[in-house]
Amino acid sequence: MANLDDLQKLRDQALAQLAEVRDDALEAWRIAWLGAKGAVKAAMGKLKEIPPEHRSEYGKLANDLKQALSSAFEARKATVSTVKRGPVTDVTLPGEASRIGHQHLITQTVAELNEIFGRMGFSTAYGPEVEDERHNFNALNIPPSHPARDELDNFYISPSVMLRSQTSTVQIRVMESQSPPVRIIAPGRVYRPDTVDATHSFMFHQVEGLYVDEGVTMADLKTCLDQFCKAYFGPDITTRLRPSFFPFTEPSAELDVLFHFDDGRKAWVELGGCGMVDPNVLDDVGYDSEKYTGFAFGLGIERMVMRKYGIPDIRLLFENDVRFLQQF
Repeated sequence: MANLDDLQKLRDQALAQLAEVRDDALEAWRIAWLGAKGAVKAAMGKLKEIPPEHRSEYGKLANDLKQALSSAFEARKATVSTVKRGPVTDVTLPGEASRIGHQHLITQTVAELNEIFGRMGFSTAYGPEVEDERHNFNALNIPPSHPARDELDNFYISPSVMLRSQTSTVQIRVMESQSPPVRIIAPGRVYRPDTVDATHSFMFHQVEGLYVDEGVTMADLKTCLDQFCKAYFGPDITTRLRPSFFPFTEPSAELDVLFHFDDGRKAWVELGGCGMVDPNVLDDVGYDSEKYTGFAFGLGIERMVMRKYGIPDIRLLFENDVRFLQQF
């Protein structure tokens, strides 16, 4: 049966533990002794076990016990700093400059391309990255039997819907929506299931160019690309057009640029394909191929970036390593 001596023993035991408890265990001590299920609460609940003639005295001593332990807890708590201090800052040292992010190198390059071609009279057009076969193949004079349509060389979503494999799709959409003259570039992402290595990726960027008007010739194409390369790579750059074949241009050519390397070597590097727009393409969008001619080109943006900045591996552009990206 509970008695008055039990309260004194609880008081002595609680204060002894409080004197030994670590600073980080103070809250646990409070819960154990003063909490809703603590020892003091349990002791006060035994009031009904005390003989009637001693209940008043027991109740008073129990309240005194609670107040004494609460006061002791608050006094101990006041001696402990509950603020976790971090490292001390030396205000006499120079301040640290804030690190401000910037655009990715590909984004910077697209903006530069828009600016260069904008000075040459080209506007910028965009199109969807999920395309249908008509815009990706049919309207570009690529027949159903052409190997470029193979399922192993494209990302098909359904038999007639795919991720675009070239930005040439945008030139079709632009010509469908407006009459000549047309002078646009179309930068954007394209997708092909290539094996990823130092020079290939399943997603990369192209810039498509298109100029359609009366009297446009191959000489206009050569001049346009030569002036662009000199503006982007430098005035001393040398370019050439090498005969090639594409279903949507006739005649067709590859654009090569002569690069000079630091070790004294020089080499021709292909940047992309180009040519005069095939009359079948003009007819398909409703243009009079007897009246209008035009040229088109498609250049690999990563390829230009890697050559201009000396980047040896295309994967560096997409790995998001800040140590690499902050150099540009």
